Amino acid sequence: MSATEPTRLERTKTAGGAEVATLTLAAPPLNLFDQAMFDALVENVAELSARPPRAVLIRAEGKVVSGGVDVHTFQGLNEEQGAALWRDLFARISHPIEALPCPVVFAAHALTLTAAFEIALACDVILAAPKAKFGLVEIVVGLTPSMGGPQRLAERAGSGRARELVMTGDLYDAATMRDWGVVNQVHDDVDAAAVALTHRLAEGPTRAHAATKRIVEAWRSGGVAHADAVTPQVSGELFGTEDLPRAVRSFLDVGPGKAVFEGR
Repeated sequence: MSATEPTRLERTKTAGGAEVATLTLAAPPLNLFDQAMFDALVENVAELSARPPRAVLIRAEGKVVSGGVDVHTFQGLNEEQGAALWRDLFARISHPIEALPCPVVFAAHALTLTAAFEIALACDVILAAPKAKFGLVEIVVGLTPSMGGPQRLAERAGSGRARELVMTGDLYDAATMRDWGVVNQVHDDVDAAAVALTHRLAEGPTRAHAATKRIVEAWRSGGVAHADAVTPQVSGELFGTEDLPRAVRSFLDVGPGKAVFEGR
């Protein structure tokens, strides 16, 4: 991508040779979600879906993660066009991020509003700096968050917390979000912590991580009984991967904590 485009997708290797992809919101100072940003993210997510790495880090550069959606995006839309907008964003951004067969980490170093927060909620793990603040503030234009924020917030924090956050439109700090179970970890140097975690996950058993995501998704859609029903098949498939037999051999050869993984 050119330097003028609003996102940047880079692929690198960990010290152990595992591929990591870093997707950066790169349109400071506000990283607003205008049509160009949405289009770039759709392209990036499609590329990640077509060629998944072993882990993904989503981050931003600039003073804020994002100031939210450019309100021009909503101007002049009728009911059908508004519904089509959200269907498209679910289909091409939120759902594909959740469906990536690898861990996805989101790093929030500062203010994270609306679409950026909803994308964070679609990731597996959210890390934040102490000064980060989060908000779903769509009420200022008479909307409710519609890229999956309320329901994913309810999953992490409970329905009462989700309604409070959305209906007040207030900003909530990283410590509060951690206490609510929305943010997983708070770090002074969140960028370094996010890179370290992403690399650690990338060097782990990618197929097992993907299986974990499938089991959790089954729970989300059908509860514990549905998750129990799919687990034998999902977990059984791991015995046909390169990761599991190689790791078992290294465990038996060199002991626990030193397993080596490869393949998908």
